[in-house]
Amino acid sequence: MILNKGNLAWPSTLKPAPAYPELAEDLSCDVLIIGGGMGGALLAHKLSGANLQTVLLEKGRIAEGSSSANTGLLQSSNDKSLTSIIHTFGEQTGITFYQMCRDAMRKLKEAAGGLKLEPELIPRSSLYFASSVEDVPYLKEEYETLREHGFETSYWDQADIASRFPFSKPAALYTTGDAEVNPFRFVHGLVQYAADHGVRVYENSPVIHLEYEEDGVVCYTRTGRIFARKIVHASGYETQEEKPDRNALLQTTYAIVTSPVPDFTGWHERCLIWETARPYLYMRTTVDNRIVAGGLDEHPVAPEEREGRIRHKSEMLLNEIKALFPRYAGIQADYAWASLFGLTHDGLPMIGPHSRFPHSYFIEAYGGNGTVYCMIAADLLSDVLCGKTRPELEIFSLERTSKPSPNAQVPGS
Repeated sequence: MILNKGNLAWPSTLKPAPAYPELAEDLSCDVLIIGGGMGGALLAHKLSGANLQTVLLEKGRIAEGSSSANTGLLQSSNDKSLTSIIHTFGEQTGITFYQMCRDAMRKLKEAAGGLKLEPELIPRSSLYFASSVEDVPYLKEEYETLREHGFETSYWDQADIASRFPFSKPAALYTTGDAEVNPFRFVHGLVQYAADHGVRVYENSPVIHLEYEEDGVVCYTRTGRIFARKIVHASGYETQEEKPDRNALLQTTYAIVTSPVPDFTGWHERCLIWETARPYLYMRTTVDNRIVAGGLDEHPVAPEEREGRIRHKSEMLLNEIKALFPRYAGIQADYAWASLFGLTHDGLPMIGPHSRFPHSYFIEAYGGNGTVYCMIAADLLSDVLCGKTRPELEIFSLERTSKPSPNAQVPGS
């Protein structure tokens, strides 16, 4: 599976990146994590403080998959609004899920604060604007729903927006507590921390075969074997090729990182920006005064066609930036890429066990809030692997119905 195409920005910010050996022996462990991206890194970081022998296995290099194309917007809000989740799953599930996302944001910041390798995680607020007048009632309803259930946000009208930005939009929600991050540095920082605290990390060690036995799983690589009591599949979209029920609806998404700009006068608090249109445009700033912009999702494009699409879509993204911020008329795209992006059928990630794969757990953090979902997964699975019960896993079941009921009871409630 070819995940990314183009000139990725983040690997250039960490040279040389930390390196780890190839597995060249047979060993045993309590937990084997397959995948060295955001999901595997966060789980390894969490388990490094547990009394479990943990191994992290990456088929290529750490953070070189989807994590290297991640645009680094960290938000407690989701592509699917709280109002919509309540309509689909019921009030308690919606509230629980949004509370977990809010808690995950806090835990991501805490994790970043303890790393030796600077992840460039900076707290930010988010502007979520109405793309058209027709979207204003939707925003007003979401504002009321969020406030009713204890989630802080502000409703801004057209005048509020125009007083803080060089553009005007019909309405917006302004939310604090979010952040931006360099995803490549963050993953490497997490894995480095885990390795320093006892997790064994191996790169360039693709899984050739898995044998499921009564008391665990035997993992075969080219030059070694690992016997694990439990394994966690954290290989992102490539997990779709590991089991028959594919839970992601894959698309191609595009992103650019611009040339540096002199200052951000007129960009209120350098906030994250996104919109109600689907597919949506989003943008943020970076520590070296560039602009990240992304979106323009479309049905999957063949790898050989992505180069031409990248050129076309990067021009469109540049024009979107200039439309909002005319003072940046001279910027160029220093980096531009296309990558695979996936959504689940109901808007929630897939996390937990699967009946067809004994001793196994999966992290399928699909959606626009993937890093936050990975933090939720790391929190839930680290507890389960340590013998604790987390009934919330039922919300994210890989085998949940495709037609959820809003009247269903939340596990543990």
